[in-house]
Amino acid sequence: MKTISLPSASAGRDRVVFRPETGPASSFNIQGKIETVTMQEPLIASVAIIGSGVIGRGWINVFSAAGCRTLVFDSDSAQLQRGLAWFNDTLAQDEADGFIDAERAVAMRSRVIGCNRIEDALDGVGYVQESIPEQIAVKREIFGRIDRIAAPSTIIASSSSALDINRITEGLAGASRCILAHPFNPPHVIPAVEVLPGRKTAPEVVRQTLDFLANVGQVPVLMNFFVTGFLGNRIQAAVVREAIHLVESGVASVEAVDAVICHGMGLRWALLGNFGVNNTNADGGIREYYQKYGKAYQEQMLALDAHPPDFDPAMIARIAAGVDRMEHGASVADICRWRDRLVRNIRRLKTVDPHPGSAVTEPTAAKGDRP
Repeated sequence: MKTISLPSASAGRDRVVFRPETGPASSFNIQGKIETVTMQEPLIASVAIIGSGVIGRGWINVFSAAGCRTLVFDSDSAQLQRGLAWFNDTLAQDEADGFIDAERAVAMRSRVIGCNRIEDALDGVGYVQESIPEQIAVKREIFGRIDRIAAPSTIIASSSSALDINRITEGLAGASRCILAHPFNPPHVIPAVEVLPGRKTAPEVVRQTLDFLANVGQVPVLMNFFVTGFLGNRIQAAVVREAIHLVESGVASVEAVDAVICHGMGLRWALLGNFGVNNTNADGGIREYYQKYGKAYQEQMLALDAHPPDFDPAMIARIAAGVDRMEHGASVADICRWRDRLVRNIRRLKTVDPHPGSAVTEPTAAKGDRP
Protein backbone atom coordinates (compact mmCIF):
# COMPACT_ATOMS: atom_id res chain seq x y z
CA MET A 1 0.00 0.00 0.00
CA LYS A 2 1.43 3.38 -0.96
CA THR A 3 0.47 5.82 1.75
CA ILE A 4 0.73 9.57 2.02
CA SER A 5 2.00 10.85 5.35
CA LEU A 6 1.13 14.14 6.96
CA PRO A 7 3.74 16.62 8.25
CA SER A 8 3.99 17.19 11.97
CA ALA A 9 2.20 20.14 13.59
CA SER A 10 3.77 23.13 15.22
CA ALA A 11 4.52 22.91 18.91
CA GLY A 12 1.72 23.41 21.45
CA ARG A 13 0.84 26.95 22.50
CA ASP A 14 0.15 28.42 25.91
CA ARG A 15 -3.65 28.56 25.59
CA VAL A 16 -6.76 27.21 27.24
CA VAL A 17 -7.53 24.06 25.28
CA PHE A 18 -11.02 22.79 24.51
CA ARG A 19 -11.75 19.29 23.31
CA PRO A 20 -14.32 18.87 20.48
CA GLU A 21 -17.85 19.57 21.65
CA THR A 22 -19.25 16.09 20.96
CA GLY A 23 -17.95 12.65 20.05
CA PRO A 24 -15.13 11.71 22.41
CA ALA A 25 -16.70 12.60 25.75
CA SER A 26 -15.56 15.79 27.42
CA SER A 27 -16.73 17.66 30.51
CA PHE A 28 -16.49 21.44 30.98
CA ASN A 29 -17.43 23.93 33.59
CA ILE A 30 -19.17 27.10 32.42
CA GLN A 31 -15.87 28.97 32.12
CA GLY A 32 -14.69 26.40 29.59
CA LYS A 33 -11.90 24.87 31.67
CA ILE A 34 -11.40 21.16 31.16
CA GLU A 35 -12.55 19.13 34.15
CA THR A 36 -12.47 15.58 32.80
CA VAL A 37 -11.53 14.17 29.44
CA THR A 38 -12.30 10.62 28.39
CA MET A 39 -12.07 8.94 25.01
CA GLN A 40 -14.80 6.51 24.11
CA GLU A 41 -13.94 3.80 21.62
CA PRO A 42 -15.48 4.29 18.16
CA LEU A 43 -18.14 1.73 17.33
CA ILE A 44 -16.37 1.14 14.01
CA ALA A 45 -12.60 1.17 14.28
CA SER A 46 -11.66 1.71 10.61
CA VAL A 47 -13.42 3.83 7.99
CA ALA A 48 -12.79 4.83 4.38
CA ILE A 49 -13.51 8.18 2.78
CA ILE A 50 -13.87 8.07 -1.00
CA GLY A 51 -13.38 11.58 -2.37
CA SER A 52 -11.36 14.30 -0.63
CA GLY A 53 -13.07 17.49 -1.82
CA VAL A 54 -14.85 20.04 0.37
CA ILE A 55 -17.08 17.45 2.07
CA GLY A 56 -14.70 14.49 2.08
CA ARG A 57 -11.92 16.46 3.74
CA GLY A 58 -14.30 17.52 6.53
CA TRP A 59 -15.16 13.89 7.19
CA ILE A 60 -11.44 13.20 7.71
CA ASN A 61 -11.57 15.52 10.70
CA VAL A 62 -14.77 13.94 12.05
CA PHE A 63 -13.57 10.35 11.97
CA SER A 64 -9.98 10.91 13.05
CA ALA A 65 -11.15 13.05 16.00
CA ALA A 66 -13.37 10.17 17.12
CA GLY A 67 -10.46 7.73 17.15
CA CYS A 68 -11.13 5.96 13.86
CA ARG A 69 -8.37 4.73 11.59
CA THR A 70 -9.26 6.82 8.54
CA LEU A 71 -8.22 5.78 5.03
CA VAL A 72 -8.75 8.34 2.27
CA PHE A 73 -8.89 7.72 -1.48
CA ASP A 74 -9.41 10.10 -4.39
CA SER A 75 -9.08 9.16 -8.06
CA ASP A 76 -7.40 12.53 -8.53
CA SER A 77 -4.06 12.22 -6.74
CA ALA A 78 -3.56 16.01 -6.73
CA GLN A 79 -6.95 16.45 -5.04
CA LEU A 80 -5.99 13.84 -2.47
CA GLN A 81 -2.88 15.83 -1.65
CA ARG A 82 -4.94 19.04 -1.37
CA GLY A 83 -7.48 17.35 0.90
CA LEU A 84 -4.81 16.01 3.24
CA ALA A 85 -3.01 19.37 3.26
CA TRP A 86 -6.28 21.10 4.18
CA PHE A 87 -6.79 18.62 7.03
CA ASN A 88 -3.26 19.26 8.28
CA ASP A 89 -3.71 23.05 8.09
CA THR A 90 -7.06 22.81 9.87
CA LEU A 91 -5.52 20.90 12.76
CA ALA A 92 -2.85 23.57 13.07
CA GLN A 93 -5.52 26.28 13.11
CA ASP A 94 -7.61 24.37 15.66
CA GLU A 95 -4.54 24.07 17.86
CA ALA A 96 -3.82 27.79 17.50
CA ASP A 97 -7.44 28.61 18.37
CA GLY A 98 -7.33 26.39 21.44
CA PHE A 99 -9.83 23.74 20.34
CA ILE A 100 -7.28 20.91 20.51
CA ASP A 101 -3.84 20.51 22.03
CA ALA A 102 -0.64 19.38 20.32
CA GLU A 103 -0.98 15.80 21.59
CA ARG A 104 -4.46 15.43 20.16
CA ALA A 105 -3.39 16.90 16.82
CA VAL A 106 -0.57 14.36 16.58
CA ALA A 107 -2.98 11.53 17.44
CA MET A 108 -5.47 12.63 14.76
CA ARG A 109 -2.75 12.85 12.11
CA SER A 110 -1.51 9.39 13.01
CA ARG A 111 -4.91 7.88 12.26
CA VAL A 112 -5.15 9.27 8.71
CA ILE A 113 -3.77 7.37 5.72
CA GLY A 114 -3.93 8.64 2.15
CA CYS A 115 -4.29 5.84 -0.40
CA ASN A 116 -3.59 5.88 -4.14
CA ARG A 117 -5.66 2.73 -4.74
CA ILE A 118 -9.27 2.26 -3.76
CA GLU A 119 -8.53 -1.37 -2.87
CA ASP A 120 -6.12 -0.19 -0.18
CA ALA A 121 -8.60 2.32 1.20
CA LEU A 122 -11.32 -0.33 1.54
CA ASP A 123 -9.12 -2.98 3.11
CA GLY A 124 -10.49 -3.94 6.52
CA VAL A 125 -12.87 -0.99 6.99
CA GLY A 126 -16.33 -1.29 8.51
CA TYR A 127 -17.82 1.93 7.12
CA VAL A 128 -17.38 3.85 3.86
CA GLN A 129 -18.31 7.51 3.36
CA GLU A 130 -18.52 8.27 -0.36
CA SER A 131 -18.08 11.98 -1.08
CA ILE A 132 -17.52 12.34 -4.83
CA PRO A 133 -19.20 14.85 -7.21
CA GLU A 134 -22.99 14.90 -7.60
CA GLN A 135 -23.27 12.97 -10.85
CA ILE A 136 -25.56 9.94 -10.82
CA ALA A 137 -23.52 7.91 -13.34
CA VAL A 138 -20.31 8.52 -11.40
CA LYS A 139 -21.99 7.71 -8.09
CA ARG A 140 -23.41 4.46 -9.46
CA GLU A 141 -20.02 3.44 -10.86
CA ILE A 142 -18.16 4.08 -7.60
CA PHE A 143 -20.84 2.30 -5.54
CA GLY A 144 -20.47 -0.69 -7.82
CA ARG A 145 -16.70 -0.73 -7.27
CA ILE A 146 -17.03 -0.35 -3.51
CA ASP A 147 -19.67 -3.09 -3.35
CA ARG A 148 -17.39 -5.51 -5.22
CA ILE A 149 -14.30 -4.76 -3.12
CA ALA A 150 -15.43 -4.04 0.44
CA ALA A 151 -16.13 -6.79 2.95
CA PRO A 152 -19.77 -7.96 2.95
CA SER A 153 -20.44 -6.48 6.40
CA THR A 154 -19.13 -2.99 5.48
CA ILE A 155 -21.71 -0.19 5.45
CA ILE A 156 -21.59 2.01 2.34
CA ALA A 157 -22.87 5.58 2.86
CA SER A 158 -23.17 8.46 0.39
CA SER A 159 -22.71 12.14 1.23
CA SER A 160 -24.99 13.10 -1.69
CA SER A 161 -26.90 16.34 -1.12
CA ALA A 162 -29.47 15.85 -3.88
CA LEU A 163 -29.62 12.31 -5.28
CA ASP A 164 -31.99 9.55 -4.19
CA ILE A 165 -30.10 6.62 -2.67
CA ASN A 166 -32.53 4.32 -4.51
CA ARG A 167 -31.26 5.66 -7.85
CA ILE A 168 -27.64 5.33 -6.80
CA THR A 169 -28.05 1.70 -5.72
CA GLU A 170 -30.56 0.53 -8.35
CA GLY A 171 -29.59 -2.99 -9.44
CA LEU A 172 -26.69 -3.14 -6.97
CA ALA A 173 -26.11 -6.56 -5.43
CA GLY A 174 -25.28 -5.06 -2.05
CA ALA A 175 -28.05 -2.45 -1.91
CA SER A 176 -29.11 -3.74 1.52
CA ARG A 177 -25.94 -2.31 3.09
CA CYS A 178 -26.17 1.09 1.39
CA ILE A 179 -27.53 4.29 2.92
CA LEU A 180 -27.39 8.04 2.41
CA ALA A 181 -25.68 10.18 5.09
CA HIS A 182 -25.72 13.79 3.92
CA PRO A 183 -23.71 16.17 6.14
CA PHE A 184 -23.87 19.92 6.43
CA ASN A 185 -20.78 21.84 5.41
CA PRO A 186 -18.31 21.69 7.06
CA PRO A 187 -19.21 18.38 8.74
CA HIS A 188 -16.59 18.66 11.49
CA VAL A 189 -18.17 21.96 12.61
CA ILE A 190 -21.88 21.45 11.80
CA PRO A 191 -22.95 18.10 13.31
CA ALA A 192 -26.34 17.44 11.64
CA VAL A 193 -26.39 14.55 9.14
CA GLU A 194 -29.51 13.71 7.13
CA VAL A 195 -29.86 9.93 6.96
CA LEU A 196 -31.98 8.32 4.24
CA PRO A 197 -32.26 4.54 3.88
CA GLY A 198 -33.07 3.03 0.49
CA ARG A 199 -36.01 0.75 -0.08
CA LYS A 200 -33.67 -2.24 0.21
CA THR A 201 -31.54 -0.97 3.09
CA ALA A 202 -31.51 -3.50 5.94
CA PRO A 203 -32.98 -2.22 9.23
CA GLU A 204 -29.79 -3.26 11.01
CA VAL A 205 -27.74 -1.06 8.67
CA VAL A 206 -30.00 1.90 9.50
CA ARG A 207 -29.56 1.32 13.21
CA GLN A 208 -25.79 0.85 12.96
CA THR A 209 -25.41 4.00 10.85
CA LEU A 210 -27.41 6.14 13.26
CA ASP A 211 -25.51 4.77 16.23
CA PHE A 212 -22.11 5.19 14.58
CA LEU A 213 -22.73 8.77 13.44
CA ALA A 214 -23.87 9.73 16.93
CA ASN A 215 -20.86 7.90 18.37
CA VAL A 216 -18.42 10.02 16.31
CA GLY A 217 -20.07 13.25 17.41
CA GLN A 218 -22.62 13.94 14.69
CA VAL A 219 -26.39 14.41 15.06
CA PRO A 220 -28.09 11.91 12.73
CA VAL A 221 -31.56 12.93 11.51
CA LEU A 222 -33.56 10.10 9.98
CA MET A 223 -35.75 10.83 6.95
CA ASN A 224 -38.73 8.62 6.13
CA PHE A 225 -38.50 8.89 2.34
CA PHE A 226 -36.78 10.85 -0.42
CA VAL A 227 -37.82 14.40 -1.25
CA THR A 228 -35.90 16.80 -3.46
CA GLY A 229 -33.47 18.82 -1.34
CA PHE A 230 -33.97 16.64 1.73
CA LEU A 231 -34.76 18.69 4.86
CA GLY A 232 -32.09 21.34 5.25
CA ASN A 233 -31.81 22.40 1.62
CA ARG A 234 -35.59 22.70 1.28
CA ILE A 235 -35.84 24.95 4.33
CA GLN A 236 -32.80 26.90 3.12
CA ALA A 237 -34.31 27.28 -0.35
CA ALA A 238 -37.48 28.79 1.11
CA VAL A 239 -35.47 31.34 3.09
CA VAL A 240 -33.15 32.16 0.16
CA ARG A 241 -36.11 32.69 -2.20
CA GLU A 242 -37.87 35.12 0.13
CA ALA A 243 -34.63 36.92 1.07
CA ILE A 244 -33.84 37.57 -2.60
CA HIS A 245 -37.44 38.65 -3.24
CA LEU A 246 -37.32 41.20 -0.41
CA VAL A 247 -34.13 42.72 -1.81
CA GLU A 248 -35.13 42.60 -5.48
CA SER A 249 -38.57 44.11 -4.80
CA GLY A 250 -36.97 47.00 -2.92
CA VAL A 251 -38.39 46.21 0.51
CA ALA A 252 -34.97 46.18 2.15
CA SER A 253 -31.24 45.98 1.48
CA VAL A 254 -29.03 42.89 1.58
CA GLU A 255 -27.61 44.15 4.86
CA ALA A 256 -31.07 44.62 6.41
CA VAL A 257 -32.29 41.15 5.44
CA ASP A 258 -29.18 39.49 6.83
CA ALA A 259 -29.34 41.59 10.02
CA VAL A 260 -32.87 40.36 10.74
CA ILE A 261 -31.66 36.78 10.40
CA CYS A 262 -28.30 36.84 12.20
CA HIS A 263 -29.40 39.25 14.96
CA GLY A 264 -32.97 37.96 15.15
CA MET A 265 -34.35 34.56 14.17
CA GLY A 266 -30.94 32.97 13.68
CA LEU A 267 -29.99 33.37 17.33
CA ARG A 268 -33.09 31.47 18.42
CA TRP A 269 -32.86 28.89 15.64
CA ALA A 270 -29.37 27.90 16.79
CA LEU A 271 -30.88 26.80 20.07
CA LEU A 272 -34.40 25.59 19.37
CA GLY A 273 -35.21 25.18 15.68
CA ASN A 274 -38.44 26.30 14.02
CA PHE A 275 -41.03 24.43 16.08
CA GLY A 276 -39.08 24.90 19.30
CA VAL A 277 -39.10 28.67 18.72
CA ASN A 278 -42.83 28.58 17.96
CA ASN A 279 -43.34 26.77 21.25
CA THR A 280 -41.65 29.61 23.18
CA ASN A 281 -43.46 32.44 21.38
CA ALA A 282 -46.51 32.14 23.63
CA ASP A 283 -46.80 31.43 27.35
CA GLY A 284 -49.10 28.53 26.54
CA GLY A 285 -46.68 26.99 24.09
CA ILE A 286 -47.12 26.06 20.44
CA ARG A 287 -50.81 25.22 20.75
CA GLU A 288 -51.66 28.71 21.97
CA TYR A 289 -49.27 30.28 19.46
CA TYR A 290 -50.77 28.56 16.41
CA GLN A 291 -54.32 29.19 17.62
CA LYS A 292 -53.60 32.90 18.03
CA TYR A 293 -51.43 33.51 14.97
CA GLY A 294 -52.36 30.75 12.53
CA LYS A 295 -54.54 33.05 10.42
CA ALA A 296 -51.84 35.74 10.37
CA TYR A 297 -49.35 33.16 9.13
CA GLN A 298 -51.79 32.05 6.43
CA GLU A 299 -52.12 35.64 5.20
CA GLN A 300 -48.35 36.09 5.13
CA MET A 301 -47.79 32.74 3.41
CA LEU A 302 -50.31 33.62 0.71
CA ALA A 303 -48.51 36.93 0.21
CA LEU A 304 -45.12 35.28 -0.30
CA ASP A 305 -43.68 35.38 -3.81
CA ALA A 306 -44.34 32.00 -5.38
CA HIS A 307 -41.86 32.38 -8.23
CA PRO A 308 -38.21 31.46 -7.79
CA PRO A 309 -35.63 34.07 -8.81
CA ASP A 310 -33.96 33.73 -12.20
CA PHE A 311 -30.42 33.97 -10.82
CA ASP A 312 -29.50 35.95 -13.92
CA PRO A 313 -26.14 37.80 -14.00
CA ALA A 314 -27.70 41.17 -13.19
CA MET A 315 -29.51 39.83 -10.12
CA ILE A 316 -26.41 38.03 -8.88
CA ALA A 317 -24.37 41.21 -9.33
CA ARG A 318 -26.86 43.27 -7.29
CA ILE A 319 -26.95 40.80 -4.43
CA ALA A 320 -23.16 40.36 -4.52
CA ALA A 321 -22.63 44.13 -4.36
CA GLY A 322 -24.72 44.24 -1.20
CA VAL A 323 -22.72 41.38 0.30
CA ASP A 324 -19.45 43.16 -0.56
CA ARG A 325 -20.64 46.26 1.29
CA MET A 326 -21.71 44.20 4.25
CA GLU A 327 -18.42 42.28 4.60
CA HIS A 328 -16.15 45.37 4.37
CA GLY A 329 -13.43 43.61 2.38
CA ALA A 330 -13.06 40.53 4.60
CA SER A 331 -12.09 37.45 2.60
CA VAL A 332 -14.38 34.42 2.39
CA ALA A 333 -11.66 32.31 4.02
CA ASP A 334 -11.37 34.67 6.99
CA ILE A 335 -15.14 34.81 7.39
CA CYS A 336 -15.35 31.00 7.31
CA ARG A 337 -12.68 30.68 9.99
CA TRP A 338 -14.53 33.21 12.19
CA ARG A 339 -17.84 31.41 11.54
CA ASP A 340 -16.40 28.02 12.45
CA ARG A 341 -14.85 29.33 15.69
CA LEU A 342 -18.11 30.87 16.84
CA VAL A 343 -20.24 27.88 15.87
CA ARG A 344 -17.97 25.62 17.91
CA ASN A 345 -18.19 27.98 20.85
CA ILE A 346 -21.99 27.98 20.56
CA ARG A 347 -21.95 24.18 20.53
CA ARG A 348 -19.73 24.17 23.60
CA LEU A 349 -22.13 26.49 25.43
CA LYS A 350 -25.03 24.22 24.51
CA THR A 351 -23.06 21.34 26.04
CA VAL A 352 -22.35 23.07 29.36
CA ASP A 353 -25.85 24.61 29.56
CA PRO A 354 -28.09 22.01 27.90
CA HIS A 355 -31.76 22.25 26.94
CA PRO A 356 -33.99 21.70 30.01
CA GLY A 357 -35.54 18.66 28.37
CA SER A 358 -32.22 17.00 27.60
CA ALA A 359 -32.31 15.03 30.86
CA VAL A 360 -35.31 13.06 29.59
CA THR A 361 -34.81 13.41 25.84
CA GLU A 362 -31.67 12.13 24.14
CA PRO A 363 -30.34 15.20 22.24
CA THR A 364 -29.07 13.20 19.26
CA ALA A 365 -32.22 11.14 18.82
CA ALA A 366 -33.58 13.22 15.93
CA LYS A 367 -34.95 10.11 14.31
CA GLY A 368 -38.27 9.79 12.58
CA ASP A 369 -40.36 6.65 12.24
CA ARG A 370 -40.00 4.77 8.99
CA PRO A 371 -43.33 3.96 7.34
